Amino acid sequence: MSKRLENRRKFIRTSLAGPVALTLSARQFPYHASAAMPPSGQTAGMARGEKRLRFSAIGLNHDHIFGQVAAVLGGGGHFVSYYAEEADLAASFGKRFPAARFARSRQEILEDSSIQLVLSAAIPDERGPLGIEVMRHGKDFMSDKPGLTTLAQLAEVRRAQSETRRIYSIFYGERFENRATVRAGELVKAGAIGAVVQTIGLGPHRMHPEDRPPWFFDRQRFGGILCDIASHQFDQFLFFTGSDRAQIVASQVGNVHHRQYPEFEDFGDVMVSGNGGTGYIRVDWFSPDGLNTWGDGRLTILGTEGYIEIRKNIDIAGRPGESHLFLVDRKETRYIDCRSVTLPYGRQLVDDVVNRTETAMSQEHCFLATELALKAQQSARKLPARTQG
Repeated sequence: MSKRLENRRKFIRTSLAGPVALTLSARQFPYHASAAMPPSGQTAGMARGEKRLRFSAIGLNHDHIFGQVAAVLGGGGHFVSYYAEEADLAASFGKRFPAARFARSRQEILEDSSIQLVLSAAIPDERGPLGIEVMRHGKDFMSDKPGLTTLAQLAEVRRAQSETRRIYSIFYGERFENRATVRAGELVKAGAIGAVVQTIGLGPHRMHPEDRPPWFFDRQRFGGILCDIASHQFDQFLFFTGSDRAQIVASQVGNVHHRQYPEFEDFGDVMVSGNGGTGYIRVDWFSPDGLNTWGDGRLTILGTEGYIEIRKNIDIAGRPGESHLFLVDRKETRYIDCRSVTLPYGRQLVDDVVNRTETAMSQEHCFLATELALKAQQSARKLPARTQG
């Protein structure tokens, strides 16, 4: 037996041994939490209190900015300042991060030579132009998803990134902030399910219109449902199949139920094919109020020797919490506890800013995931509205 194969098998045995793996039988046993889950974004860097770079935030229009800041803080960042045009957003944000100062303008941040990284969860169609401005001021940029809303923006950002050699990172939180998805990446890399054949990514969301800002319903501003939500699933498709080339096979979108918002899209799905595997994606805004979370997000990774299913936000069979991972191979079915898995993205991104490396995510992967989402959106067939009853 080769040394490489033996090491791989040893890793898989270790990963699935002891209390972190439970063999499933016909009767499911109750799940009991035995340890507190570390806060989102906590890493070894946060525990050591290291401050390895200075960063700021511009644009606070989506609550994802809290996860973005937590990730960089956990990776060793020192949060210096923030700016938003909306006074209410700035005031609320400042209460969460009182150590950072409110900047008088975005220019104050852009022209501060000590700032190395800028985060943004601005309105989606503003993120690309802001990222270009940030990079041309000699700083790296981390955007909430979607990082861009048009192919024209993508071309401009690619050109600016190539000219400045700065980092343009997009915060694909469904992978970077989900411990089960991080664990699945380790298992797939170790060969736990053989060669990956296909990914199936489901991204359902709950929508309460009264809680949403006007831009949420304007397709020109949010980019469309495949551009927006499905960017997560395209990122995971590329990551788990190892594809660096891919094309859209078919896509469709529609506003099938919310006709009071004519520019909105509440459903979309895609078939995609890459040089490392195939994928299917479905995203929607139909999570029912009876579900105890905003969406039963799922990822299934089919391999030649087994498959992994991730229930990202909830196990409807009864286990509490999030990040549930099930692995089925030629021998048995296991539930894998992912509570102790470290989230590496924040530390890796800080490493990349400091060392000029690509450990968190390659620049081409970042752009290709966005390109696929935008092309799927552009070519999507329009679905008709549905009537109730």
